[in-house]
Amino acid sequence: MGRLPSPPRRSRIRYVKRPLGALLLAAATAAAGGCGGPGSGEATTRAAGRLPASDVNPTPRDHVRSGGTLRWPLPEFPSQWNFNDVNGTKGSVEQVIQGALPHLMRADEKAVPHPVPEYLRSAEPHRNGRDQVVTYRLNPEAHWSDGRPLSYRDFAAQARALSGRDPRYEVSTVTGYKQIERVEQGADPHTVKVTFAGTYADWRSLFSPLYPAVAYSTPAAFNTGWIDRMPVTAGPFRLERIDQTAETVTMVRDPGWWGPPAKLDRIVYRAMDTSAMPGAFAANEIDLMDVGMDAGALRRAQAVPGAVVRRAGGPDWRHFTFNAAGPILSDPRVRRAVMLGIDRRAIARSDLSGLGVPIQTLGNHFYVNTQDGYQDDSGELGGYDPAAAGRLLDQAGWTRHGRYRAKGGRTLALRFVIPSGVPISEQEGELTRALLRRIGVRVDIDAVPADDVFDHYVTPGNFDIVPFSWLGTSFPVSPMKAVFARPRGDRVQQNYSRTGTAAIDAAMDRAIAEVDPERIHVLVNEVDRLVWQEATVLPLYQRPQLVAVRADLANMGARGFYEPGYQDIGFTSPG
Repeated sequence: MGRLPSPPRRSRIRYVKRPLGALLLAAATAAAGGCGGPGSGEATTRAAGRLPASDVNPTPRDHVRSGGTLRWPLPEFPSQWNFNDVNGTKGSVEQVIQGALPHLMRADEKAVPHPVPEYLRSAEPHRNGRDQVVTYRLNPEAHWSDGRPLSYRDFAAQARALSGRDPRYEVSTVTGYKQIERVEQGADPHTVKVTFAGTYADWRSLFSPLYPAVAYSTPAAFNTGWIDRMPVTAGPFRLERIDQTAETVTMVRDPGWWGPPAKLDRIVYRAMDTSAMPGAFAANEIDLMDVGMDAGALRRAQAVPGAVVRRAGGPDWRHFTFNAAGPILSDPRVRRAVMLGIDRRAIARSDLSGLGVPIQTLGNHFYVNTQDGYQDDSGELGGYDPAAAGRLLDQAGWTRHGRYRAKGGRTLALRFVIPSGVPISEQEGELTRALLRRIGVRVDIDAVPADDVFDHYVTPGNFDIVPFSWLGTSFPVSPMKAVFARPRGDRVQQNYSRTGTAAIDAAMDRAIAEVDPERIHVLVNEVDRLVWQEATVLPLYQRPQLVAVRADLANMGARGFYEPGYQDIGFTSPG
């Protein structure tokens, strides 16, 4: 499914890896728009004792003034604007192109994708023997900025480029596209038929964004044609200028957009280090910022006159990964004992201290708490039970010798690898050491350079326990297959636990082959229960989204899974 992009600039940013085919979390927030969307999160949080799915100040279009500039910070200054290129799959790129390129599907606050009417009238899957055929009916008004209508040619070029069949295309992922057998025109020029070999449950994740056929017609066009430029667009905004010196990207309202016109005159994206964002927000140089999990930045944002902090449950989740290929954790009884010896609620309380958000642990490896389909599958492993942990270690042959357990003259000691300079990881390591000491397990904390964590420690299996965050998506199965499928020889993909079972593989294949949404939820949770039994990844909590914004900013804020309609974003107060 392609290589991982480089992480964003680090300061207070949490250490995050994305599943292959999913999006790398960026420091700056993404917008969330659409009239009648999710409501304000503050009252919901107080009333229900949990974070809302989304908090974006939903405002009808006729209450949003026309005009104005939104100043939006980015944690990096992208050069590659082809999101499907290996160097373009970044949060900063997506935040810009969501207002300029077709996204056929957008997720609601429960992560359920729906057709975007400006591009897509309908999309219907059906079976043709063993194959799956999806018929897309395009909006006849939809066209590219060069005047060409959206057509099957755009779908065909994208499917061919991202299929993985031509290695000259430097693609970030082939997931889903490699299963496409053919793309053809349907009954009329506005109908597209896409035929998959077998069934692909996450077909709604494809062609969002959609690029014009000319952009993907050759490897050279794909690899270099969108470096420092966006030659063709099809959205409420178009590119006005990329300023390399100021590191800004200016998008302006596109008069050729056939949908409701954008409320904003322009959006100015400005690259800056995340450590500079609180000061820039306080000085009224930017209109929003992702607070992250920085209690100090939160306090500073709350003190800014005319600003509010919007809160929602984010798509990403914190966890501990166990190395099941190591000499100690290769025994599933020891892995289960360690899980039972870790008080997940205590860790969540420590990590989230000072953020003013409710404490709720996560009981699923595929869905987060606010996501449609979520259920707690953790069973006994989700609880804190030192006595049960001790019994499992007894069964595994580890006997008490003073403070720690031993077997065959060897002390039961685990290496907890963390990125140096990341306070949240340091806190997790110290708390885990104190908790596991109670059941006789010694924890040695190994702080290593942050840039080396994955290349030199996690990927080669040079650890016992490592904390980081996965970013979830609206499509729970296919991106996570690389995380839980059995490794093939030296190819661990992103299964950093380096183990798996035939039962998990078969269950994931069944889930990926299902097209009925309700049935998918059932099958995904069957997979999840098997993953819990294997005891290789310990979910901790769904990470909160805290986004500071100007109080009059409408249809934007902490979006959770909710995806933006950029034409509805704007301000309610007079300029």
